[in-house]
Amino acid sequence: MPSLLIHACCAPCSSACLEYLNKYFKITVFYYNPNISPKAEFDKRLQEEKRLLLSMPFENKVDIIEGHYDYSEFLNIAKGLENCPEGGERCFKCYRLRLEETAHLAKEKGFDYFCTTLSISPLKNAQKINEIGYEIAEKYGVLWLPSDFKKKEGYKRSIELSRQYELYRQNFCGCAFSKKASEEKEKNYE
Repeated sequence: MPSLLIHACCAPCSSACLEYLNKYFKITVFYYNPNISPKAEFDKRLQEEKRLLLSMPFENKVDIIEGHYDYSEFLNIAKGLENCPEGGERCFKCYRLRLEETAHLAKEKGFDYFCTTLSISPLKNAQKINEIGYEIAEKYGVLWLPSDFKKKEGYKRSIELSRQYELYRQNFCGCAFSKKASEEKEKNYE
């Protein structure tokens, strides 16, 4: 069975991806998200990821590697892009930051493939994620597993699994910019 290092942003996004992929790969989750702010939010999402891995009945054991947390890494790549709309160039740089670290670790640890759970979100650009993934795969010599996990009811399944396992579902991607955009959106609905 081939090995897969999958970058995970949170337990809700991981749930349906892992449920599907577990039949085909020996999976290790890589929780690396320097974009998440504040640190308490990062920690809360990490604990939920761990709880999910212990709760779901996987065919094959799923391991986890905790990435380091340094919010300044994200701020450095976001510099000058603070006012970009959500889903734009700042997000593309954030995808690249996290996928680059995932590919580096996949190469170092000898994984056959790497990918991310990010494409399950309807707010994430799967085409751009895959484009970046292929670029990085070529650089590191590790195979990229292309995906658009939101398709074939993937996103819907992640919501069902989140409910089933009572997962914490945040209402913003993770960074301070996405949180601000989410709060402004909520104010406009009031």
